[in-house]
Amino acid sequence: MADHKDELETLPAAGPVLTMKDFKSDQMVRWCPGCGDFAILASVQKILPSIGVPREKTVFVSGIGCSSRFPYYMNTYGFHSIHGRAPTLATAIKCARPDLQVWVVTGDGDGLSIGGNHLVHALRKNADLKILLFNNRIYGLTKGQYSPTSEMGKKTKSSPMGSIDAPLNPLAVALASEATFVARAVDTDLPFLSEVLTRAAKHKGSAFVEIFQNCIVFNDGAWDPVAAKAIRDEKMLRLEHGKPMIFGKDRSKGVRLKNGFDPEVVHFDPAAPPKDLLVHDAHAATPTLAHLLAHMDEPIPQGVFRDVAKPTLDQLMDAQLAEAKSKPADLQKLLNGSENWTVAA
Repeated sequence: MADHKDELETLPAAGPVLTMKDFKSDQMVRWCPGCGDFAILASVQKILPSIGVPREKTVFVSGIGCSSRFPYYMNTYGFHSIHGRAPTLATAIKCARPDLQVWVVTGDGDGLSIGGNHLVHALRKNADLKILLFNNRIYGLTKGQYSPTSEMGKKTKSSPMGSIDAPLNPLAVALASEATFVARAVDTDLPFLSEVLTRAAKHKGSAFVEIFQNCIVFNDGAWDPVAAKAIRDEKMLRLEHGKPMIFGKDRSKGVRLKNGFDPEVVHFDPAAPPKDLLVHDAHAATPTLAHLLAHMDEPIPQGVFRDVAKPTLDQLMDAQLAEAKSKPADLQKLLNGSENWTVAA
């Protein structure tokens, strides 16, 4: 395979020290006051200096939706594309310029409806992209229709009697597509969100992060039953590789399996946790545990579900091109093709 070094490893040893301010553009941020997008934008701008990739080597690509204004607010290169096609355009950019760090910003409507096909194929090819999916369970830009992640029974302008569609599970989609990095975070939990984004940025391959995000106008409080600050510790489980799955404000609850593969919550003395609690393994070659966690609804897991290393699309493409160039070409044979025949008189 052609040796294509990670862009994070080929940076000059010394250079200007960047700050959060360096990644802020001069554009006025046009989101509704209180929108969760502000927190995500600030988190991305905050972690990028620590990644060490210059602004001129960083690209943000978006589709259509409130989240897709993101590139305008980053002092990097950016591309505001068309509905659902951001992963495809980002894949092309990465393959043409593998030295760039390419981010995709999408929403539950943009990325999982018209863009579902494009998202799945970017992930299955292990395109080296950092894909952030803002999930507010509603169409915000078009004023409050139900989205692919809206819960059944959701009453909106496009489902006045309640949605009868079963919602998509973004993490299950990513895992089924064999994404090599899959994670979840919450817009209001800034330290943890920054930690997850940093790990995604440093991953080589398809990195998919679902972010629970609040639409204060059309779906306010969508995640409050599990992600509100006052109850988050009781309702959400922070995944840590190699550690047992323990949660709760006083760390007195955990997750274990019963009847084979059914997770159950157990209560215990924090000083003596049970020995049979599930231990998280983000690096397992087979994502069986990650799939189980993606479908858990009590507690809701957050953090890195999967983080494995595989050859990326641009690496495989470079290797194939190098092999093709190493062989003598017979143009006439290529033009004739392998399927030809002679018709006898």
